[in-house]
Amino acid sequence: MYKAAASSSARLSLLRSLPSPASSSSAPCSPSRIVANRARVLSRPCGAWAGRAGGALRAGGWSGRLSPLAGGVRAQIGAVAPAVERFQRRMATAAAEHPFKTILTTLPKPGGGEYGRFYSLPALNDPRIDKLPYSIRILLESAIRNCDNFQVTQNDVEKIIDWENTSPKLAEIPFKPARVLLQDFTGVPAVVDLAAMRDAMAKLGSDANKINPLVPVDLVIDHSVQVDVARSPNAVQLNMGLEFSRNKERFGFLKWGSTAFHNMLVVPPGSGIVHQVNLEYLGRVVFNTDGIMYPDSVVGTDSHTTMIDGLGVAGWGVGGIEAEATMLGQPMSMVLPGVVGFKLTGKLQSGVTATDLVLTVTQMLRKHGVVGKFVEFYGEGMGKLSLADRATIANMSPEYGATMGFFPVDHVTLDYLKLTGRSDETVSMIEAYLRANNMFVDYSEPQTERVYSSYIELDLNEVEPCISGPKRPHDRVPLKEMKSDWHACLDNKVGFKGFAVSKEQQDKVVKFDFHGQPAEIKHGSVVIAAITSCTNTSNPSVMLGAGLVAKKACELGLQVCSLMIFFTYCCIACFSLLSSLCKASLQVKPWVKTSLAPGSGVVTKYLVQSGLQEYLNNQGFNLVGYGCTTCIGNSGDLDESVSAAITDNDVVAAAVLSGNRNFEGRVHPLTRANYLASPPLVVAYALAGTVDIDFEKEPIGVGKDGKEVFFRDIWPTTEEIAQVVQSSVLPDMFKSTYEAITKGNQTWNQLTVPEATLYSWDAKSTYIHEPPYFKDMTMSPPGPHAVKNAYCLLNFGDSITTDHISPAGSIHRDSPAAKYLLERDVDRKDFNSYGSRRGNDEIMARGTFANIRIVNKFLNGEVGPKTIHVPTGEKLSVFDAATKYKAEGHDTIVIAGAEYGSGSSRDWAAKGPMLLGVKAVIAKSFERIHRSNLVGMGIVPLCFKAGEDADSLGLTGHERYTINLPTDISEIRPGQDVTVTTDNGKSFACTLRFDTEVELAYFNHGGILPYVIRNLAGSQD
Repeated sequence: MYKAAASSSARLSLLRSLPSPASSSSAPCSPSRIVANRARVLSRPCGAWAGRAGGALRAGGWSGRLSPLAGGVRAQIGAVAPAVERFQRRMATAAAEHPFKTILTTLPKPGGGEYGRFYSLPALNDPRIDKLPYSIRILLESAIRNCDNFQVTQNDVEKIIDWENTSPKLAEIPFKPARVLLQDFTGVPAVVDLAAMRDAMAKLGSDANKINPLVPVDLVIDHSVQVDVARSPNAVQLNMGLEFSRNKERFGFLKWGSTAFHNMLVVPPGSGIVHQVNLEYLGRVVFNTDGIMYPDSVVGTDSHTTMIDGLGVAGWGVGGIEAEATMLGQPMSMVLPGVVGFKLTGKLQSGVTATDLVLTVTQMLRKHGVVGKFVEFYGEGMGKLSLADRATIANMSPEYGATMGFFPVDHVTLDYLKLTGRSDETVSMIEAYLRANNMFVDYSEPQTERVYSSYIELDLNEVEPCISGPKRPHDRVPLKEMKSDWHACLDNKVGFKGFAVSKEQQDKVVKFDFHGQPAEIKHGSVVIAAITSCTNTSNPSVMLGAGLVAKKACELGLQVCSLMIFFTYCCIACFSLLSSLCKASLQVKPWVKTSLAPGSGVVTKYLVQSGLQEYLNNQGFNLVGYGCTTCIGNSGDLDESVSAAITDNDVVAAAVLSGNRNFEGRVHPLTRANYLASPPLVVAYALAGTVDIDFEKEPIGVGKDGKEVFFRDIWPTTEEIAQVVQSSVLPDMFKSTYEAITKGNQTWNQLTVPEATLYSWDAKSTYIHEPPYFKDMTMSPPGPHAVKNAYCLLNFGDSITTDHISPAGSIHRDSPAAKYLLERDVDRKDFNSYGSRRGNDEIMARGTFANIRIVNKFLNGEVGPKTIHVPTGEKLSVFDAATKYKAEGHDTIVIAGAEYGSGSSRDWAAKGPMLLGVKAVIAKSFERIHRSNLVGMGIVPLCFKAGEDADSLGLTGHERYTINLPTDISEIRPGQDVTVTTDNGKSFACTLRFDTEVELAYFNHGGILPYVIRNLAGSQD
């Protein structure tokens, strides 16, 4: 049971009255000073070292990062809004009265002078702090530093210090991250919301410029590039050209945002993947802002923001609407998490990769149960893991269910900071601060016993090569068992591990003509092989390992035909010549779509330096772009002949990718089997051409000498990889790459944007549209909404992901969204993806529950984005059914099983249902971020009681549902029982998943954004 954390009087004050004025920044200094600092640094020349962790961490520092990006458009950043100036005056007064001012301590430099001042945890002289997990110490420092006895109180600080006792009681605390991280798929709707909030403020008669980020906001454009062109020397240029032509309006809007809103940096397309850029460049580890030092911490609108935890920076994913509130100074309300201590011992065997390790860890932690918890890694095995290995493990925190997978800062971290171009002075400052504040782990010294909520241990020596799939990231398959597992999947009934292919059909071979060349595929044939995703492309060992596999294969005579440039840009007349060349190689399968999409330009530099890029090119893994590509569904089209062979013959085709998500329908609509693998394994499976192979017993092919070539013949040793890493990965590569990023590129720099601070909405735009959330909004909160006689819009089973709810990939030609675009004269070739159109609520509402692989119980086994309109029995698209219900004046709900909303942290998976009229979701359990997003949009999340679900209660979804919630918000408690009744006489209890008092306040206001608007509009300053 979730317990209320506030007294009745405090509850009434919080829930009934308008919230108080805007909040402080994450440091005691004011936002205006932070903004002014950034403006001052703008004047420094690129290449200068600013010498402060809050600004420059590397060559160019903030000056290099900001000024050239927009061609000088940030020059006006010093013109701070009057609201922020008033905020500065208020916070200056508050700083003088800081409850913990007595522990504000000076940190001296070894050679004289001082680094700055900091709030010293040791100065509290509380022995409980010494036993706290390092991740909790970061929450503690933030609470102390931001304590104003209003937003953050001394009682909150005491709760964190007493974590061992308060965490099991699900105590609620506020947290103020140091910064916010966005990518463009989630960043565009965030900026759209901010622009709409400015309009709402103006309509309420308040100052629109109060809507401004008060903490640093970094937005990296990485989700837009698609693999239209592959296996071509100029693929990257062609794909970037198409990216800009499709997304010019979106990019222009983001560039406008970087000028209209203070404290916002936009990193242009073609720079890399957000989490790798964050790891190699944006991550500060320690801020030093106006002489006040504090740990870096970040929340991001991408669930894999957790990758930064590998650097010792506390970070995790939140919904876009939560991130927007954080930008505007609202503290995050969170339940003080339990912390699972994960002890690592031993070291990885030769040939075992970090990807094998993370898939093993993911499976272990899913079994252990870590949802809503932090995981903190420790033990003597830590010294055997590189920083990149740690980041790989941290990256997949969402897949194992944890809020964070945290690696405290140690000497490995410091070495990585130096490798990636941070200055010696900056690294010395980081080490000095963390040591002084008991946040640094030195494994050469005796370790104080830390207390964890639970414990788990892994001997690294026990990790074995593996992949994961075919439909979920935590379904790990040891490589030696892959063939048998694949055949079991073919046999099993349709499900996460089954395709229900009859025995007589399992060996069926489909022959087709591939541009004049005989071709064939069967169940398990690999049609997509992609080296992609921040999870792996940030790790030099696995990327160079992939290059070594390609090199060994080429030297032995195995070769995928890299001459077949058959995607989008090709000369059909050349195919007869290419086919004859390919036939000379026994393992040529030119219909396998191979691609290489690194997370930063550094990868390209060390692949070229090592000489391995040439071998990857020979195997078809040409560079296609710097972005997420296949991992988020931007895999581009398959060749028409391949698509026809799959669809016409119901082939269970496979994709193998070095990504972190493999939910069905995500990678590509036509690949029903999708396996996560290390980059070297991606190359190996591309060569094999099938997942139906036992690498230990079956050859991959025949070499040029006529001998069989096995997996072991092309697999590099750990020592071989380490030698190449040592000679090829150099600090100057990082420095030069990120100096170049700050200069943008010609196409980006030529984008012109208006200077107005209010956005001029274009009613004809199909990319950017003013959302309806604040239409007719008044200063009075609407209060709790009743749910009476609602119809069930959809009835789901377990593991409905945000990919199912709000797909990011291609827009199906027969979908409501396609119809909307065609009615506005948008050609099919210009549809782009749902993810790229998240700035338009009309399209995203039509794209809600539009995944072509979604399974709705109403349809009795039929797969697809349809549902039943219960009153008439009509089978309609989900959008049309929802529209019909709304026109009839009926509320709707969604019924679901376990893990509802797992996957990417997409705010549209909550915004879309809200726009469709969904008032509540009743599920067995929710993914953490998605539950929060539902709350943020005013949708009621309810959980069935343990042991119960729709089936056990005899619910078919054809009933009408009434949810008996009090109409007075003060009568609702977090986690209370709520009775749900149906029109056929059923009644059952559910747990109300408003988890904190603040979430109830959001519900009272109709969502988090109206709450913030009324807060700011009603403030006196």
